Amino acid sequence: MRLWKATLLLVTGLVFVSVYAHAVERDITVPRVPADQMAAAKAMKNPLPATPENIVKGKAVFEGKGTCFTCHGLSGKGDGDAGKALDPTPRDFSNPQFHGLRSDGEMFWVIKNGTAGTGMIAHNPAMITDEETWQVILYERTFKGK
Repeated sequence: MRLWKATLLLVTGLVFVSVYAHAVERDITVPRVPADQMAAAKAMKNPLPATPENIVKGKAVFEGKGTCFTCHGLSGKGDGDAGKALDPTPRDFSNPQFHGLRSDGEMFWVIKNGTAGTGMIAHNPAMITDEETWQVILYERTFKGK
């Protein structure tokens, strides 16, 4: 009888955790670019100015063919429908601390290469060009503090 109660308690606890537990974003102070590639990533600079035109183009890719919004959400908070199922959750681009820690080059590297252990997949250059990637980064920077 005790084994039955213990099993029931364990199953109830697992159901509670799976229904009510909330995945969290990985520690933003930990870079997603491998150490042996960090210097090269940080050395990359966005060749595009943060003009309204480039930001609008970045928004179009973020919300369109780049499908970034499905995980990061239209608000950039990592609360997109697909992102809700991910653990860790997608990056929250509204967090000002994130923008102070991550360079454009690091963001470019992550978009192009993805990140192991997360839902962030590598993007094929046929899907998103380098120029569009830089535009997306300009747009993602507009979420800071929102």
